Amino acid sequence: MASYARATLFILIVVGIGFVIGSTNLPGGWYAGLTKPPFNPPNWVFAPVWSVIYLLIALAGARTWERTPRGAGMLLWTVQMLLNFTWSPVFFTWHHTGVALAVIVAMLLSIIGFIVERWQTDRVAAALFVPYLAWVAFATLLNASIFWLN
Repeated sequence: MASYARATLFILIVVGIGFVIGSTNLPGGWYAGLTKPPFNPPNWVFAPVWSVIYLLIALAGARTWERTPRGAGMLLWTVQMLLNFTWSPVFFTWHHTGVALAVIVAMLLSIIGFIVERWQTDRVAAALFVPYLAWVAFATLLNASIFWLN
């Protein structure tokens, strides 16, 4: 039962903070005025995708905490989460597309590190990060394109 409570707590924290970050760092007029690449998805896509990804991140975090709360996997999970929550304010609120690009590249590397580290001991946690890796790789390309075009 404790593992269900832990997973619920991780979900509430990750999704809750993600919601707060997302709702307080909105794209707005600045973002609308940027030149974007042709593969830029419509704005409505981001909220549902991030909702699912945050759920997967939380479940991977809860599994990792259960197995090695002070291990390298939990450290990598924490680092990627801090970078994740940092990116939106840097990009959408402060309008620093170059700094945001550095943040998202570091996030991408920490996600890869988490997957590699967890693969040997908890393939489920590692697999839960694969959609996240794909989305952040795409978001990195999008961020780099916006930086380049503007």
